[in-house]
Amino acid sequence: MTQIENSEIPKTDNPENEAFIKKSVSHLEAHGFENIKADIEGYDRPKSYLKKGSDTKITPNIVALKNGRKYYFEISLKSERPLMLKSKWLFLDTLSRMRSNKFKIITTKGHYKFTDNMLEDINLSDKVPIKI
Repeated sequence: MTQIENSEIPKTDNPENEAFIKKSVSHLEAHGFENIKADIEGYDRPKSYLKKGSDTKITPNIVALKNGRKYYFEISLKSERPLMLKSKWLFLDTLSRMRSNKFKIITTKGHYKFTDNMLEDINLSDKVPIKI
């Protein structure tokens, strides 16, 4: 796993995501998170990770600090590419556990069932999504 700085990452496949990421950042700021990096305009972009053996780059939607601990946040909105999303979530979950960080999913009304099904499919049903 190699860290990539300032690489061009394609935006998520859902145009609704950018507005929801902004809303999520506001929510996190209100709950004491600091040094927020988000994959949207106006914020520093989180570090990307290059998957070994492929050209796939993985960038968390939001990275923030709270009480000295790093948190990775992923936005869960219905997607046309659920397999890609599942592998991204598994990678970020593994990365966060290896480094004693936290990995959280953020979702909203109309996407709860999709999120729960996705988490169940990849055996992360112990994760409780943040509902905004």
